[in-house]
Amino acid sequence: MSDFPRIPTILGAKRHAAPSVFRPENLLREARRQRGLPDEPVPGICALDPDGDLVRALRASGRARRANGWACYHTEMDVVEHDGQAIGLVGLAVGAPFAVLVAEQLFASGCRLLVSVTSAGQIAPLGPPPYFMLIDRALRDEGTSHHYLPPALFAEADPGLADRAFAAASRLAVPVHRGAAWTTDAPYRETEEAIAQARAHGALAVEMEAAALYAFARARERPVLCFAHVTNQMARVEGDFEKGEDDGAAASLALIAAVARGVVEGA
Repeated sequence: MSDFPRIPTILGAKRHAAPSVFRPENLLREARRQRGLPDEPVPGICALDPDGDLVRALRASGRARRANGWACYHTEMDVVEHDGQAIGLVGLAVGAPFAVLVAEQLFASGCRLLVSVTSAGQIAPLGPPPYFMLIDRALRDEGTSHHYLPPALFAEADPGLADRAFAAASRLAVPVHRGAAWTTDAPYRETEEAIAQARAHGALAVEMEAAALYAFARARERPVLCFAHVTNQMARVEGDFEKGEDDGAAASLALIAAVARGVVEGA
């Protein structure tokens, strides 16, 4: 009899240490060949901007330039120079599978630190939105993380990395908190019961990427940090989803740059 279940499931037995046949390096090689792209590394500091607000603001201001060597089939990369640092930005990589697909390709392309800043819903109030929160652990209510790590309730940030990042972020003028998030694949199934369960486990916010990114980071030994930009109460009040001035672009960019500098200098 086969060792595999007759019906595959997310929580079924997986060989997490087994190498993948499909490798990001190989995909990028073929994308460069097909598109005639140069084999150029991306900036060492990269960021995911799932909402795309930061990328749109930088393009509108003329500060962003396209990274011509970024060979992803599904996204574009913009590069901005900020506070003496070149930062590669990928917008609109929403949800756990997409975020990790891009993360795999970023680290295969020369990224040395990845920061994700994603919109999140407030579960337990830390103040009036908007504010930022360093996600130091995330409830695994999505599928991608289970392909990288064995079953567990949380996927966690690297403690030392998180400590250095939070120390740097705490020096900013904008409020930055720290705690647990709930990562879900199904935002429109955030029921009262599901929210209560997440809150009971200590989740302060809900978002769609952190658990998978942290599982990838742990399995691949890659430096990844996830921040929630808590902007809403799941549209249960009028005027929700406001990020502040310029859709929060300046604050998000300052956060990414400060965290990157703090991590590098504290290493």
